[in-house]
Amino acid sequence: MFQELAQGNRYLQSVQQVERNRQSIGLTNTFVNNGALRFFTESPMPETTVELIQTGPEDAELIRNLYQYYAYESSDWEQEDVEADGRFYIHDEHLARYWHDPQWSANLLLVDGYIAGFLLIEGSELPGIDALELADLFILKRYRRKGIGRAIASQVLCSGEANWLVRFYDQDEVSQAFWRTVLDTLPRPVQTIELEDDPQLVSYLITRVSLH
Repeated sequence: MFQELAQGNRYLQSVQQVERNRQSIGLTNTFVNNGALRFFTESPMPETTVELIQTGPEDAELIRNLYQYYAYESSDWEQEDVEADGRFYIHDEHLARYWHDPQWSANLLLVDGYIAGFLLIEGSELPGIDALELADLFILKRYRRKGIGRAIASQVLCSGEANWLVRFYDQDEVSQAFWRTVLDTLPRPVQTIELEDDPQLVSYLITRVSLH
């Protein structure tokens, strides 16, 4: 799924550190398609190794914990309140689908071996939409504004034979700016589509070939 954006021996030492860090957090799953995405950041940092690892059901608690940060950041436009235990509600049956449904996956993002966020992918169940949905991409603040999110989103949306669906809330100005930057530079056709399930969501369909 992922292609290397930079190559060379300069990555060998960081790959060894990544493996040590992966072991320290107990991750044993393989890379998505046994590959790692590597690239230079846009900031004056040394080269960075980014990995996207498809998790298994044994990692559910890890994804559940990270999702709390995502839920907090989106709580204003999603109008969510915390539960009596001080946490945002997570639908456990929905969460379990990321490890049981064939087209669904929960992927952990590592930067130089450290947990940096997650990517959730779902098979769209909207009528007339045959696509995978890039449902949630979350990156911890420390790793933002380095080109990591754009690199991951761009390569995911250009991978494989599937069509892709991207949706975000029109009140979310940060997501609007991010996704429009990504979508404007994709080498695949991108179309705005009107869906009636939630009028607050802006929806884009990315296809392998033009629909017209």
